[in-house]
Amino acid sequence: QVQLVESGGGLVQAGGSLRLSCAASGNIFSINTMAWYRQAPGKQRELVAAISSAGMTKTAYADSVKGRFAISRDNAKNTLFLQMNSLKPEDTAVYYCNTRGPYYFDWGQGTQVTVSS
Repeated sequence: QVQLVESGGGLVQAGGSLRLSCAASGNIFSINTMAWYRQAPGKQRELVAAISSAGMTKTAYADSVKGRFAISRDNAKNTLFLQMNSLKPEDTAVYYCNTRGPYYFDWGQGTQVTVSS
């Protein structure tokens, strides 16, 4: 059973930066396209960024974070990252990692990101 553990969230002022990490209990990043998602209060979970599994790295971003966020992975350490810069109050949400789909591992607890104005 793969476990995903997100960390690195916190409270930050608008314009600040945070780096999120997602540690997996197994070697999954080299065989799965991985992604970061977020869910704000009262809203559906949304895809934030995705990264291909191996070979030539391909990334994709939601329009709302393009140019501010960067997804990366360290397959050897089974860790996924999300560098978030120029944070805005609307980025406030719980952030999760998982595969890009169509199948998903059990969702972790997520990590809370709160951006104050």
